[in-house]
Amino acid sequence: MRLAIYPGTFDPITLGHLDIIERAAGLFDRLVVSVSLSSPKTPLFSMEERLAMLGEVLVAYPNTSADSFTGLTVKYAQKSGAQALIRGLRAISDFENEFMMALTNKKLVPSVETIFLMTRAEFSFISSSAVKEVAFYGGYVCDMVPPAVEKMLRSKYGGPKG
Repeated sequence: MRLAIYPGTFDPITLGHLDIIERAAGLFDRLVVSVSLSSPKTPLFSMEERLAMLGEVLVAYPNTSADSFTGLTVKYAQKSGAQALIRGLRAISDFENEFMMALTNKKLVPSVETIFLMTRAEFSFISSSAVKEVAFYGGYVCDMVPPAVEKMLRSKYGGPKG
């Protein structure tokens, strides 16, 4: 069975993430979308909330599941029996950091490959940080996140502020 891990903070999950999930799920027998708890970022949503959001949106992809982990991503992938890590790229600016991370991961665990998938152009401007800022100020995020996520953002931030 070909297993891949798609790691990230997913704070929150966006339509760009879903684009990557959909395509990666088509390439592998099983895809685990894993929330990283070892991030220097301070998340808006708790790990439980992020896993709940993932659980809602992953229903559409039967060969996917949600999980969480701490520590090195590549070590988690190795322990999970994954053959690959999926990394999404939005723009050329993402590539340098992702490339260095992939080389480091390959040095640490040679058996795990890194596969880069470019998000579709219509999602290339979406980042979780931008989504949170737009939602904070009451802006329209329906074309950036799944409905379940939009609802969670509104519960955190309330209605329009400006």
